[in-house]
Amino acid sequence: MQPRLLVADDQQDVLTALRLLLGKEGIEVALASSPAGALDAVRATRFDAALIDLNYARDTTSGMEGLDLLARLKQVDPNLPVIVMTAWATIGVAVEVMRAGARDFIEKPWENQRLLAVIRNQLELGRALRRSQRLEAENALLRGASDPNVVAESPPMQEALAIARRVADSDAPVLITGENGTGKSLLARLLHGWSRRRERSLIEVNIGALPDGVFESEMFGHVKGAFTDARQERTGRFELADGGTLFLDEVGNLPAGQQAKLLRVLESGEFEPVGSSRTRRVDVRLISATNADLGQRVTAGLFRQDLMFRINTVEIHVPPLRQRAADILPLASAALADAARRYGRRLAGFDPQAMRALTQYAWPGNVRELRNVVERAVLLAGSEVVGVGDLRLGAAVDAGPPALEEMSLEDAERALIRAALRRHAGSATAAAQALGLSRSAMYRRMEKLGIATDG
Repeated sequence: MQPRLLVADDQQDVLTALRLLLGKEGIEVALASSPAGALDAVRATRFDAALIDLNYARDTTSGMEGLDLLARLKQVDPNLPVIVMTAWATIGVAVEVMRAGARDFIEKPWENQRLLAVIRNQLELGRALRRSQRLEAENALLRGASDPNVVAESPPMQEALAIARRVADSDAPVLITGENGTGKSLLARLLHGWSRRRERSLIEVNIGALPDGVFESEMFGHVKGAFTDARQERTGRFELADGGTLFLDEVGNLPAGQQAKLLRVLESGEFEPVGSSRTRRVDVRLISATNADLGQRVTAGLFRQDLMFRINTVEIHVPPLRQRAADILPLASAALADAARRYGRRLAGFDPQAMRALTQYAWPGNVRELRNVVERAVLLAGSEVVGVGDLRLGAAVDAGPPALEEMSLEDAERALIRAALRRHAGSATAAAQALGLSRSAMYRRMEKLGIATDG
């Protein structure tokens, strides 16, 4: 999805120039020629960032219209990064707009590369904040209407959450382990939300999904001209997470060549963007997650022992759903309520047979599979109560795959990848090697085919 930027200015030539400039950069631009138009746009659409002029037709020098617009935009969307620009720039004005909540300040006439660098940084921050906000909303699936805690009636999950609460407010690195679909990403978000860093950003990085050769640029950023395609400066994930939390998902899949670079910044808090000789320092709390046995990977020479020690000061294991039987029905009920609301269905719950089927099923896909099964049942239910037939768990357990000649090319590829993942205990790296794919190509195929990765 293209990043979405709101641009507000009362001069049509400025709006046209910015639309053409930003459109070439793959940025979706919405234009507003007045403060009222900008507010209407933000009320109607979610933007990743906004670029607003400080002065408009009614008052072209004081900046009061722009400051008022800035305050009202923050009321509508407190997480919206706002960049302010003006032709009447002074140090005092810059200080005032930053105090009012602007993320950055641009002087007219602007320099294209500087403008693009600022906009890209704020768009990336805005999208990260949106992801954090959206993922925090997903916690509601695991909460009761008035209960602020995640569903944890089973002793194994209660123990995991108790450890998380005890260590949340420290800066100790945490390693979250568990099978695919158990909720490791959710626990990472809870740790951040319970910590003293909760007002700052939570930046999530799926290590396994990073394309080959871009690790340093993604994590540490780069300067313009650092390599062939570096047309503008890029802020890395460590810098975006400064003062907050950095969550490295699937950290066990980090290639050996990049592990030393990660270890260095974790030990010192210092790094250099690609192509820069200037050292930058960040204050980041690290949370990592993996479904791999890092001890075995260390023994096999695939993971550095010193890095393993650095990232798992505290280790929290998220139990599989088959070990948390007491949580199955509360989780299913929460998922039912959420899906019914989203699809506009009026459903009273599950019938006794459906509840028995839910608790007896092995749930190899864990909580993620449970949510998918319930969502499908909400769509299929023919009455106000979900029956066992609506769950279709029998088909999920007993029906074998169709013959290869009966599959589409996409279905055959999906079946081969899933079979390889099963053979290699869910390790996408090992499965990719068995299939003759690079790690990044494997993750691209998995994403395209809707095959769940770690989480």
